[in-house]
Amino acid sequence: VELKVNLHCEECIKKILKAIKKIEDIETYDVDTQLNKVMVSGNVTADEVIRVLQKIGKQATTWEG
Repeated sequence: VELKVNLHCEECIKKILKAIKKIEDIETYDVDTQLNKVMVSGNVTADEVIRVLQKIGKQATTWEG
């Protein structure tokens, strides 16, 4: 799952990583601050990750291209 998320400060990134870690069945996750991209792999859907990010007040959209 690759999502576009506005990553503008260290605090945001920490919050996002903390939220992502709580998702069940994920294998790996990574954040690319230069591309504002959050990547999650495992048995997870884009919708699940978007919902988790919305709970912490982050807008996430699927990565196109």
